[in-house]
Amino acid sequence: MIFMEFEKALETLYNQLEQIKKIADEGSIDMSGQIIELENRIKAKRKEIYSNLTGWQKVQLSRHPERPYTLYYISQICKKFTELHGDRQIKDDKAIVGGIGQIDQQTFVIIGHQKGTTTKLRSYRNFGMANPEGYRKALRLLKLAEKFNFPVLTFIDTPGAYPGIEAEERGQAEAIARNLFEMAQLKVPIMCYIIGEGASGGALGIGVGDRVFMLENTWYSVISPESCSSILWRSWDYKETAAEALKLTADHMASFGLIDGIVKEPLGGAHSDPEQMAKSLKKHIKTTLEELNLLDTETLLNQRIDKYVKMGKFIENGSPAEI
Repeated sequence: MIFMEFEKALETLYNQLEQIKKIADEGSIDMSGQIIELENRIKAKRKEIYSNLTGWQKVQLSRHPERPYTLYYISQICKKFTELHGDRQIKDDKAIVGGIGQIDQQTFVIIGHQKGTTTKLRSYRNFGMANPEGYRKALRLLKLAEKFNFPVLTFIDTPGAYPGIEAEERGQAEAIARNLFEMAQLKVPIMCYIIGEGASGGALGIGVGDRVFMLENTWYSVISPESCSSILWRSWDYKETAAEALKLTADHMASFGLIDGIVKEPLGGAHSDPEQMAKSLKKHIKTTLEELNLLDTETLLNQRIDKYVKMGKFIENGSPAEI
């Protein structure tokens, strides 16, 4: 079990619990009372910590190395899944995975960022930072969904689109912009879930949908706290301040009307009980699709466009205005 910096008190209690259990296993002393007491203290401490998380602490949780990624959720919620590869132009981008999956009796096109679970796999997946061909692969799958009338499900978890020179040379900005344009008018339901990090255009490239949800301990912003700190203060030392100023948590996004809801995580984060998190996510996906299936195509598209048009409104001198 890996503990975050703000979980040091929990780590101490877990270590004490392990020592007591070890003594109980090795000897004939009844330690059941002490074990129950420590377990109760752990539950109380976890509840205390997780009911008062700061923005920066939620950013840390979204990056927890044991946090479940796209392929884990797919394996848990899909009866069948066939991954499809390549953008038909350059190559297959490993940072974005996608294919056709079946959740109970419903077929979906599923697309998501994949970071990798080990150091070697993280390098293989480019840490979830997609190149233009990753977004073009996603677009190919989106068009496939429209052709066969399959709803689209996307899982967002990226520190941003890959910023390398070669990515820019191959049209990173155009690839993301094209996806925004096409997703806005795709004639099938689109559900987007931010399951970890939702940074900048890298997230938006597969993040335009009829319903956009965030898991409880995730973040969604135009820039990461570290990059914001680096730009404003020429140092990463102010990342915690930047995280609070950016208002990037799920609660903030919901209050701004930029997402449609928050999916609760198990106490301690999605990594503390990934199976339960997957079950909750599956139930949420099915309920959301049932709601979207009640809409005809024209209504679906009009509501989707209106949803994003409203995000450009603000109040100036007491009267509504538009960007």
